[in-house]
Amino acid sequence: MRVLVQRVTAARVTVGDEVVGRINPATQGLVALVGVTEGDTETTAKTLADKLWRLRILDGERSAADLDAPILVVSQFTLYADTSKGRRPSWSAAAPGRLAEPLVDQFASTLRELGATVDTGRFGAHMRVELVNDGPVTLMLES
Repeated sequence: MRVLVQRVTAARVTVGDEVVGRINPATQGLVALVGVTEGDTETTAKTLADKLWRLRILDGERSAADLDAPILVVSQFTLYADTSKGRRPSWSAAAPGRLAEPLVDQFASTLRELGATVDTGRFGAHMRVELVNDGPVTLMLES
């Protein structure tokens, strides 16, 4: 599992003309773009959710847990693109939707169980993600 994390001051996800997910933090929040690969498990999702919740990347070296910062979770299979050959990416390392969707859901559910305010995109939909990256701060978490 890969989670591309961005520290943000605002973010939203739109499908068509509908806003399906949005965070408007008082100061800072996080956007988590989540990619799943074969072999990832519920344990993987829970472990990375906990790491994200406690990751000290907000102002003053504080975490989302410290500040009760909201998190926008968006599935993104393209995090597993292989661009090593040619000009057309291969998606073969990305888990199929039937395996990936429950793990992305588990990731978001675990964050909620930990106390996070979480909003999400819509799995499998063509989404427009808008965000204001703060810093900029962008990190990759991997299992």
